[in-house]
Amino acid sequence: MSGMKNIPKNERMTLASQIDYQPGQVVSKTLAQNNAVSLTLFSFEKGEEISTHVSGGDAMVQVLEGTGRFTVDGDPHILHEGESIVMPAGIPHAVFGEERFKMLLTVIF
Repeated sequence: MSGMKNIPKNERMTLASQIDYQPGQVVSKTLAQNNAVSLTLFSFEKGEEISTHVSGGDAMVQVLEGTGRFTVDGDPHILHEGESIVMPAGIPHAVFGEERFKMLLTVIF
């Protein structure tokens, strides 16, 4: 099993400060990935999206900053800073930047 990467260790931080926005883009930063779990930071510019797809594991999102729209099995959910949602494995979902926002995605396989 591999450990954490691309993030400071043994120091105080805020997760939102560990990824920057890029104009017109969705930016991702992998923190951990193995056969059991994937941990990734994302930043979305307003209007940017990840189109409908499915995941092989349960995916939990924690919004760190801003507001995003998460459409799970056709049902839209608007989430703000501090809110979370679980997108079940095998269920279609999409993510859209209602405004620029940052999130932490944890997928358990």
